[in-house]
Amino acid sequence: MDNDRQSCEAGLKPAWYALYTRHQHEKAVAQILAGKGFEVFLPLYLAVHRWKDRDKQLSLPLFPCYVFVHGGAMRRLDVVMTPGVHGFVECGGKPAAIPDQEIYQVRQVVTRSTQVEPHPYLKCSDWVRVKAGPLAGIEGILVRKKNLYRLVLSVELLEKSVAVEVEASIVERIPHARATESARRTLAWRAAQAW
Repeated sequence: MDNDRQSCEAGLKPAWYALYTRHQHEKAVAQILAGKGFEVFLPLYLAVHRWKDRDKQLSLPLFPCYVFVHGGAMRRLDVVMTPGVHGFVECGGKPAAIPDQEIYQVRQVVTRSTQVEPHPYLKCSDWVRVKAGPLAGIEGILVRKKNLYRLVLSVELLEKSVAVEVEASIVERIPHARATESARRTLAWRAAQAW
């Protein structure tokens, strides 16, 4: 709740904001906003799509229908008039700021890993920190899929998550204020059922 309040109170301070876009217009929106001088972040991942006659590797948005812009709330009209933009993700009628740490962590995972993909949003579970390797210091939720472990990173305002493969031996459990013990157990059970 404190994070929600902080996001709402941030108002129009220079920060990262999420823009809600038309379906499959994320790349065009990012390109237009960058051309207008905005700092834009559109995290992408590679996916193979199979058709009857061929396979094709595509670069897709990790957060479909969202583009991140830094400081864009100061030039709000210029942003929302961009073709393909529906508007800012808001809280209390004002653009809701996204914590820099969440953007930083997603950016680190996207630039340092080839095995990143979207993941269902998880509100709470056991939080871990990567101890070694190119993702050292990144924190998220550890889930297991068959014999593979994945670190799930979330952008809470959007209720969206991404997952990246990690070795269980290089992560350490850390306390996290948002996760209660019963909620951890419930989420761990749900995650196990989903896989």
